[in-house]
Amino acid sequence: MRELEDEGKVMALAKYAYPLPDKENPLLSFVAVDGLRTKCRFGPLRLRHELTKFLWRYAPEQFAYMAQRTLEIRLIELVRNALKATGHSLVAYAGGVASNVKANMLIQELPEVSGLFIFPHMGDGGLAAGAALWHNFKTYGVSKVRLDNVFLGPDYNKDRIKEALSRYPELKATTLDDLPKRAAELICEGEIIMWFQGRMEYGPRALGGRSILALPSSHEIRDLLNLKLKRRVWYQPFCPTMLEEEAKQVLSNYRGSPNPFMTSAYRVHSSRRNLLQGTMSIDGTCRPQIIPSNVTGKFIDLLTSIKQKTGFGIVLNTSFNLHGEPLVCSPNDALRTFVETEINYLFINDLVVIKPRNINVV
Repeated sequence: MRELEDEGKVMALAKYAYPLPDKENPLLSFVAVDGLRTKCRFGPLRLRHELTKFLWRYAPEQFAYMAQRTLEIRLIELVRNALKATGHSLVAYAGGVASNVKANMLIQELPEVSGLFIFPHMGDGGLAAGAALWHNFKTYGVSKVRLDNVFLGPDYNKDRIKEALSRYPELKATTLDDLPKRAAELICEGEIIMWFQGRMEYGPRALGGRSILALPSSHEIRDLLNLKLKRRVWYQPFCPTMLEEEAKQVLSNYRGSPNPFMTSAYRVHSSRRNLLQGTMSIDGTCRPQIIPSNVTGKFIDLLTSIKQKTGFGIVLNTSFNLHGEPLVCSPNDALRTFVETEINYLFINDLVVIKPRNINVV
């Protein structure tokens, strides 16, 4: 696995290992928690050397399990120390480790934790927002900013979209009055669609501004997405987006607090796992975007239309990009990506763009 590239795959791979008793996990001795500080026995070069010794003794998934379990144990220890030191029960944290949704789920399930908030851009990219908030406070004295959504990126008007479309005369674009309903119909028929609406998301998750959407219940669609578009390793699952009312029925450990930013894992109820076969890990968990009931817009209308057809307002939601590329931003980005794939429908603001069946895919 590549440094600074594949760390996010450890959590997914770990789920395929046989559980190892904690007392037999040699990696636990590498990291310790002292109050509100963490300590590592080795510096970076020595640590790599010591880890390599164990890597040759264990299968990759077992090694990943030991690393994941070490993180979970030490992080929970750190959180509990913080709760005890502050007397609080609400937890908020950020940083690269906060991308580990399995660890976040375990924190959320602690009896002494009444609520958990992960900043939507939990990694280094969040520093930009932090700097802006700090400047706002120092300059204007604003100490509180409500973050209801993270659609903070660029938006594009009809002229920009029309200009981008002019480069692809072979594509057919049609204005739809009820665009979400048509998108829902195609998804329910087994189509994969590209969804480009309004302002772009800030952060590492596709949240309904720049998304690729499909049915969440199909192994075949999941594999098709992996093979022909995302080209990810087979053990990394896709994620679902669901209405808050569905979370209450589908997720067994849902506490009634929506998660619109897709920052924690949840356990899928055993009786509902057939609904999420394409978005669920082998251990029965998923990383859902849970949209609050008071949110409105085309994405909600699409989910509502899907619910009318299937009984559940849930969709597979993955980022609108090709493997190795960033999330699409502009109409030019979206159309180039659309043309280079075998997906036939792009919903871009009020237009549906249809690809002729005989178009040459690059």
